[in-house]
Amino acid sequence: MNPTTFSRTLAGLALLLASSACRSDAPQAPSPAPAANRTADLLARIEAERGDAACDTEAQCHSIGIGNKACGGPERYMAWSSKNNDGTHLRALVAEHAAARRADDAKAGMASTCSFVTDPGATCSAGHCVLRAAGAGPGGMAPVAR
Repeated sequence: MNPTTFSRTLAGLALLLASSACRSDAPQAPSPAPAANRTADLLARIEAERGDAACDTEAQCHSIGIGNKACGGPERYMAWSSKNNDGTHLRALVAEHAAARRADDAKAGMASTCSFVTDPGATCSAGHCVLRAAGAGPGGMAPVAR
């Protein structure tokens, strides 16, 4: 083998080795879900835990603050029923969601109106717990100014 052929072969092998080192067939770990997906997932789990909020009496109806305003306090309220649910898991999900919202707000440097909104309470209407507040949105949730 002459020196030129040997040099070219050696250079080709070095190039092949270098290019194969750059490629990875190993599976990549999934990136963590964005914070918005996490809070949306928690909110969906809260709604599922709440269910249809069926009630027979007003005593079975309760309200709970959802989310977290940057200055503190909930973003909105939701009516729920203790007819078929003691609320333990619901409260845990709500606390987890509020913590996630606090983390989102801190990361984004979120500001708030810092307004305080009183819990509207809940009542039994047509067999379902609903908020007492006028203008309660669909699903028994009343938005609170952020």
